[in-house]
This record gives sequence, structure tokens and C-alpha cells, in this order.
Amino acid sequence: MNKSVIQKFAIQSRTDLIEQVKQQAFNYGIDENGCGDINAVSVNGFILDGNKINQRKALIEEIRKNGYEQTMEKAAYTWFNRFIALRFMEVNDYLPTHIRVFTNDKGEFKPEILQVATTIELDGIDREKVYQLLESASAEADLYRYLLLLQCNALHSLLPKMFEKMGDYLELLLPDNILGSNSVIANMVNNIPEEDWKEAVEIVGWLYQFYISDLNKLVYDGNMSKSRISKELLSPATTIYTPDWAIRYMVENSLGRLAVEKLNIEHKLMNWKYYLEEAEQTEEVIQQLKIINNKDNFKLEELKVIDPCMGSGHILVYAFDVLMQIYENQGYSSRETVRLIVENNLYGLDIDERAYQLAYFAIMMKARKYDRRFLTKGIAPQIYCPKGYTDGEEYGSILKINELEEKPQQIEKLTLFEEEYNLKLNTWNFRRLLSQKYDIVVTNPPYLGNARFSPNLDKYIKNNYYEVKSDLSMVMLRKAVDDLCKINGFVSFITTSSWMFLSSFEKLRKYLLNHCAFTSIVDFGTELFDGKVGHNPIVAWVNRKMPIRCKFIGVRLVDFCYSHKDEKEPEFFKVENHYIANQENFTKIPGNPIAYWVSEDILKAFKNGRKMGDILDAKEGLKTANNNRFLRLWYEVENNKYAMNCSSLEDALNSGMKWFPCNKGGERRQWYGNYDYLVNWENNGYEIRNFKDSNGKQRSGINSPQTYFKEAITWSDITTGDFAIRYRIPGSIHEATGMSAFGDNLNYLLGLLGSKIANHFFKILNPTIHLRIGNFSNFPVLKDEQCETKVVELVKENIAISKKDWDSFETSWDFEYHPLVDQKINEKTIADKFKQWENECNDRFNVLKANEEELNRMFIGIYGLQDELNPELEDKDITVRKADLAREIKSLISYAIGCIFGRYSLDVKGLAYAGGEFDNSKYTTFKPDVDNIIRICDDEYFEDDIVGKFIKFISVVYGEDELEENLEFIAKTLNPKGEAREVIRNYFLNEFYSDHCKIYKKRPIYWLFDSGKKNGFKGLIYMHRYSSDLLAKIRTDYVHEQQERYRIQIAILEDSAISATIKEKKNLEKRLKTLKEQTLEIRQFEEKIHHLADKNIDIDLDDGVLKNYEIFKDVIAKVK
Repeated sequence: MNKSVIQKFAIQSRTDLIEQVKQQAFNYGIDENGCGDINAVSVNGFILDGNKINQRKALIEEIRKNGYEQTMEKAAYTWFNRFIALRFMEVNDYLPTHIRVFTNDKGEFKPEILQVATTIELDGIDREKVYQLLESASAEADLYRYLLLLQCNALHSLLPKMFEKMGDYLELLLPDNILGSNSVIANMVNNIPEEDWKEAVEIVGWLYQFYISDLNKLVYDGNMSKSRISKELLSPATTIYTPDWAIRYMVENSLGRLAVEKLNIEHKLMNWKYYLEEAEQTEEVIQQLKIINNKDNFKLEELKVIDPCMGSGHILVYAFDVLMQIYENQGYSSRETVRLIVENNLYGLDIDERAYQLAYFAIMMKARKYDRRFLTKGIAPQIYCPKGYTDGEEYGSILKINELEEKPQQIEKLTLFEEEYNLKLNTWNFRRLLSQKYDIVVTNPPYLGNARFSPNLDKYIKNNYYEVKSDLSMVMLRKAVDDLCKINGFVSFITTSSWMFLSSFEKLRKYLLNHCAFTSIVDFGTELFDGKVGHNPIVAWVNRKMPIRCKFIGVRLVDFCYSHKDEKEPEFFKVENHYIANQENFTKIPGNPIAYWVSEDILKAFKNGRKMGDILDAKEGLKTANNNRFLRLWYEVENNKYAMNCSSLEDALNSGMKWFPCNKGGERRQWYGNYDYLVNWENNGYEIRNFKDSNGKQRSGINSPQTYFKEAITWSDITTGDFAIRYRIPGSIHEATGMSAFGDNLNYLLGLLGSKIANHFFKILNPTIHLRIGNFSNFPVLKDEQCETKVVELVKENIAISKKDWDSFETSWDFEYHPLVDQKINEKTIADKFKQWENECNDRFNVLKANEEELNRMFIGIYGLQDELNPELEDKDITVRKADLAREIKSLISYAIGCIFGRYSLDVKGLAYAGGEFDNSKYTTFKPDVDNIIRICDDEYFEDDIVGKFIKFISVVYGEDELEENLEFIAKTLNPKGEAREVIRNYFLNEFYSDHCKIYKKRPIYWLFDSGKKNGFKGLIYMHRYSSDLLAKIRTDYVHEQQERYRIQIAILEDSAISATIKEKKNLEKRLKTLKEQTLEIRQFEEKIHHLADKNIDIDLDDGVLKNYEIFKDVIAKVK
């Protein structure tokens, strides 16, 4: 089955059908602006017959009730559902006439029904009308429309929930041109192979999911991406098609297990591939299970299975197959079995009518497969959607039914009140199913966080399911366990795995452990599902509603993701991925995580270890509620406005400074680093403390201020790879994402947490990407006094190595000089300097790797985990950097630009200027640019353009004698082809600025004034040296001069062209064209910069790059 073809067809079909039914409505005087006279007998000059008058009235009433867009949506999906139902039935020869509706016997889009129109036996056919249509001007199209509608009507008696009665307003909206080569029907026949429609109803589920995928995108990617989701969009927002093998696991290990226990069925004879054997139990549990599995009162005919979130019926359809096997094993006939399953055993609910129709159809087709006469028996499956029931449409299957009212009484002669009675009966049946108890509850519930709940849904859940109010899937789980499942029955769910670990679900875990037995679990990891939700880790499991803590099998597939995702299913069967877990052990781990894979040694550590929270004080940090306002990357701010070395709140207040280091987490890095941000804590955080909403309520959170500026160990809230921990020197305020812990003797604990032990335990306490304070505090600490000295020694060395690495790059505030400009290195060529730098980096890397592996060995020994962990590391695990020639050359160029602007000096370490008074005495060896303007040209118009200044810098640093060799080395690194100066010029012209923006995290400190794509004018400035007259200087001293050079060059080229050869003239014309385009572009740029220059604009660097950059957006390059 080619899912991409099915996806394309379904998405396009929805778009086409909505457009086409709207056109049909328009033909009858109905559009989004109104419906005209409801009693009209003619529309757009056409007389309506009595049937169409009534259909039009019904359509208008539907629009008045539900709205135009919703009515058109319903009409489109109803016809879509009918088309796929007819296609499935014709391919499988399930149509009573055995005449194909869409194709001929060769599978071509040439409807067989047209060929036999005069002889076909179809209920309600008017032979005279057939002959009249055959003689009409548009015979084939009119006749096919008539026959298609007649076929749908004929199927009403067999499939009334899929095919409504003839005369319904939906008939009016059947699109025209359905025989066209690009019609929905034609595309369905031509693009989806007939083989995909045979037997398996799986295609119906995929078509449904893909059909509603545009609505899903609207909810998650469009303007509604952060909005609360209305009841109309809840189903598209939460529908996920479950892979077939996952469903087989869920059904076989719930319904199948019940049959094994109650009927002594041998599961291997049933070919239940995904059935997991029961784990070996203690004698006490075995005796308890014998009592529970008593077979005396079990009646197969009374067994009840429900999917309360059935979608298109995938789970119910497979449950049907399993029930057929069970009945046949017990000696029932096929026909008798089919009736019993549909009437007694299978139940389903869904809030979406689209899905309900398809689930209804899927079950009816499954019944028809086993009993050829089933469709003629008038038996309806026990599945419902809450159409017309307000509470049901809003809350679906989580609705609490305190008492079921009496069944509505049927009126003897149903006429005007037929629809009203049917709605009442449907509501009663929906409520009846929610009030019953079931042996098996199996479902893939909707996944939705409470931030997206509609107001009504949010209120209802808080009032009825408070403990699990944050997640709709867990609400459904509580509904299943509390209300739907019988005592000793089975509950099988598939959801994201967050409930197994997050502290917000700890009460739910305790509840499940006390009220249910786990019988099996499959931990799929990510990429089980397609689409965006595929990035979430998924787990399926089976609980039995009995207060016995059993052993069970857990299947761990979390390592088979991304490029290995297709290995999940075959890996399911491998014993090495199976773990025997005792749910009693979950209570021995803080937070009761469902850590089914943990060993006895791990449990021992939790038992004997001291909680980290008893040793260190882990605290949540500052929440500004508006980081864009209160935080800056450190290089955005003038260096005379921040203080780096405060050790207390009092120090910070007395410093009189505005900005202070802020620990905001960051990328994975061990031991030291991620010193990136500053926070506005002026006057003891006055502005943040007084940041309030419109009602005067404080928005910010000043958490744990007593820890501000203290020494700490820290980790990032979001960890996509292995856990990483860092030392944080005194002087910072930790923000909410820069998790921090405080205390004495940090180095030993830093060594422990920097080892593989930490990652191993944190994956148990919380394997999600967020490691919270509670998870950290529950870490079990085992200490070995004999190892402590060595651990501390290694940790100190690791911190020093990591700091040296961090400070080697100019985005560190302790950066001193570029490593290739280090005066301690005597070599004069950049190639030699790079080689020495490479050796230095490798030495650091290798020492750090060896130290980390030694720490791993020590702590693996202390925790007794030699059988679980290997001390060795891969290079990718080490977070200091090896030398990278391309990176180093580009950073050398960046450093050179810094020296040209005066940010750095060859005569002083670190920053020479980043605000305040400019001190010329700092620059002796190499003088910075006087104007703070460096032009970038596509040709050598000026000796002092950026290429000229850069070459001068290289000459000063490395000497005149080696200049050409060094320029060649730089150029070959940037681009192995081309002349050195030209390569360097092209780099500045096309790549330098994007590299600069990337390095400086889209907060550039050098700003590129840029006329546009033709490179008419480009000039860099250093924002810390900006002055209000700078734009005027750019215009008069640089733009005007550039314009003059263009005029001169154009004149020279035009003179040269007079006497040039044909070949020369062609090249000259090409160059002239470029120059004239640049002249036009720079003229327009000059006008813009003139306008800004006249304003004499001042900027405040405290406002940050983004705000200041926006002021000049019309004359400055976009940050990419």
C-alpha cells in the first residue's frame, strides 16, 4: 500500500469536494452570504421540481442550524465516505447487484453500471427515465448521476448509516462532472491500485486520517497553533491512525488473554503473533489469579469489548477477527458468530460523524466477509456518535453517566417526529454504552494538553478528573478504569509515555499500581506514528483491573528510532528486548516511575543511596515572564554596564550595574560553559519584580533569590541527548531553564553526575527531554570515601580543560585572543599555527576523554553496574572541541574584523572596546578604522575596503614575507578554486555576514548596511561604536564616493567598448549591465539612508540587537 499516493488523493479530494459542493449549493442560490428565499420555486432562471424544492429547503435549514462552512464540510466528507465505500464494495464484489459502479471488469474507469443501465435490477429504477436520459443531450453524465444516486439509495436498506434515504439534501450537492478524467472518482480509480481495496479495511482508516490532515495542520501549524480547540476540531486535532501490529498487540494481549484464561484457548493455535506469555508469578499471586480466572460464570455471548475512541474502527475490526477465532474454537458456526459479535460483543463510540460512518462501514464489511447474507439481516453494530447530543459532542466518551434514563418510547406512526425520536434514541444509546461495564476496554485515545482544551472541556475535566486534568488521554484512561471496565477486566491503551515518568502523573501511577495489575507493556520509543506526533515517544500497555501486583513482560524498543524505526516490529519478537518486571518494584523508586527495565542493582542503589535532595539544594530559577525584555546575550550590552563577579544580592545592588550573568541552560555541554546571557537585575531586580499584567498581578517569578550569585552545579532543562552537568562560578542568577543545585563540596557530586551513572538513573526517573528539580533531587547518591580525592582531582582538571576550550572562542566573555594569533606560538605561517593549535586541542580532548572514562570506571564500580554500563566513551560524547580548519579560519577572519573595528586589539587581552570612551592608547601594533565604516565591494575600487584592511591585518600579524602564503592558505580553506584575493573578496561579499549572524545567534554585533542583491553598496559598522551621525557619514563619505566610482567606471567601459573586438565588447556589455544595475540600486539606497540620516537617530544598546536593528530595517541586511 503506497501511503503517499493515498495521502495525496485524500487531501486533494477534500479540497476538490468542498469546492464542488459549494458550487452545487451556489447553483441553487446558496453561498456564504445567504440562501435567498427558502420557499423559492425557481433559482437562477431554472424551475425547481417538487423534490428539489424540498431538498433545497432541507439544505437551508441545515445551514441555519450548523452554519454554511460546516454544512459544506459535512456534505463533502459524506460523499467522500460514500465513494470509498462503493469502491470497496465493488472491488470485493459485495454489491447486491454484483455490477461495478466505477469501473469495468478490467478495472478501467468505465462504469459497468452504465453498460447495463437498461437491464440492471436495482431497487427503485425507472426504466422509462433511463431511456429518456439515454436520449438527452448529456446522456452519459445524466444517466450516471441518476444510477449512482439510485445505487446509494438501494444501499440504504443494507447500510443505512452510510447511505441516507433518497431525497436527502446531500443528493442535491453531489458534484457535477463525476465522470470527468480529473474527478474525485477518476482519481480514486486511477491512482489507488485495486489490490489496496481487497479484503483489508485498513485503507479506510488511512483515507480518513489523510482526509482530515489539513484540519490537523490548521490546528497545529496555522493561525490556531496556540488556540484552544473547539469541539468541531477536536477529532481532527487528535486522530492518529495506529499501526496494525500495535493494534494486534493490544487486542491479542487483552481480549486474547481473557480467552486464554477463561476458555483455555491455546494462543499459538490462534496465530496471535503479538501475544506475550505471562511472566512467571509467585505462588501467592498464582493462587489469587486462579480465583479471579474462575471459568464457571463466564459466557462468551455476554463478553463486551469497547473502543470508546474508535475513530474509523481499526481496533474494533481486528477485535472482530479475534472474536471470530474464539467462537469458532468453541464450536460456533460462522453465521451465528457474526450475529453474536455485532449484537453482543463489540461496542464503539466516537465524537466525529465522519469517523463513525467509516467505523460503521468497516464493521459491516467485516461481518459481510464472514457471512455473505449479513447485510440483508437488518443487524446494526453497537457503535454510536453523539449527533445532536450537546454534552456528548462536547465531552465525548469522558462524559460521566450517573444514571441512565429509560429508553425513549417509539411512537407508533413516525412521521413528523421521526427525526426527533431517532436523535433521542441515538443519545440514549450513546449514554447506554457509557453506563455499561466491559470486559475489555481497548483504545488509542486523543492526545491533547489542557492548554488546548475548549473552555467547556477544561471546566468539565477539572470538575470530574482533577488528578489528570492536564492530559486528555489520561482523562480517558481514568474513565476506562473507573467507569467502563469490569472488575478483573482488561484495559489496553496506547499513548505518549509521559504518564510513566512525569511528576504531574505521579498520583495516576500510584492509582494504577494500587488498583490494576500490569500484564504487559511495549515501549515503542519515537517514530511509531507518522507525521508530527511521530516525534513523541509512544507506549502501549495492558492493565487488568484487579488489586494484585504482578510480574509482567515489558518490551523495550526505544533504541529503534529514526533511521532504525522500521526495525521496531521485528525487534518486538527478540528475547533480548524483553524484560521481566515486578510492579511492586516501582514503589521502591521515588516518584513511582514505570521503569520496567531496571535491575536489582539499580533498586539497591535507590534503597541504600542518599537522595541528592538531602545533600544539595536544587532550586527553580528566575522566571522573568518576558525574556525578550529582560534578557540579553552578553555581547549585546556595553561592557561598562554589566558586572561579572558579584557573589551576593548585596554585591549586585552596590555595584550600581544593570546587567548580570544569567544561567539559561543551553546546548549539551559538560563541566564548564554556556555563559551566554545577561539579565536586567538593576536595583535588586526592581523592573522584573514589578512586571505585572493589566490587572496588577505579578507576572514574573522571583524564585529562590537567596541562591542568586552563588556557586552551583547546573544542567539544562531540555536535554535532547545524554545528561550533561556543569560547574557554574559565583556571579550568576539562574533562570528557569538553567536548573541549578547549591551546596558545599560540589566537586564530588559533579564528578558523579558527569559520569554515565547520572544518565542511567535519570533515564529511569524521567526519560523525557525535561529533567526537573524533583527528578534531580531523587537521584540516589552512593559515596566511596577512598575515591573522593581522586574524583575531585579529575573534576577540577575537567573544569579547567573545558573552560580553556570555552574561552578560546570570541563568544566567551573571557576570550583573550584568537588561538591562531597567540603570540606565544612562534610560527609565522597560519598553517603552522593551526597545526600547533590542532595538537593542543587534541591533547585537551584526549585528556578529558580519559578523565571521564576514569570517572565512569570508579562510579560504575561504586554502584555495582559493571553488567549494565561500559566506562568507555565515543568521541561524540566529549563536549570540548577538536580543531576544525574551516571553522578556525572563519573565526580568524571574524577576529580580524574585530581588530579592524577596535573591538579587539593586538596589544591587550580580551575586549579592547565594547562601549564607553574609546581609548586609542590600546592600539599600537594595529590601528582600528577611524570612521567605524568598512565597505565591502565586488571589485577593487578602494584600497581601504574590507579586503584591503584584512590583508593589512594578516601582514601585521604574520609578517610581510609570509603574506602571500598565508592568504593562499586562507583562500584554499574557504574555497579550493580561484585566486586568493578574489576568493577572500567573495567570502566577505557573500558569506561572512551569514556566518557572523550564526555565530552570534542572530544577534550580530557588526551590522551590514546593504543596498540589495546587486551589491551596489555594502558596508559594515560595529554597533558598539554607533553614533547618531554615522548614517550621514555613510551617505556622504561612502555612498556618494561609491556612486562616483560607478560613474567613472561606466564612462571608462563605454569608451573601451568603441574600439573593442566582438568578444571584448560582449564582456564589456555584461560588466556595464552590472554597473548600471548597481548604480540604480545605490541611488535608491541613498534616498533611504538620506531619510534616516536626517533623523539623527540615537540607539540604546540596552534595548538589544533586535529592537535596534529594526530601526534600520530598510537599509540593513536581514538576519538569517
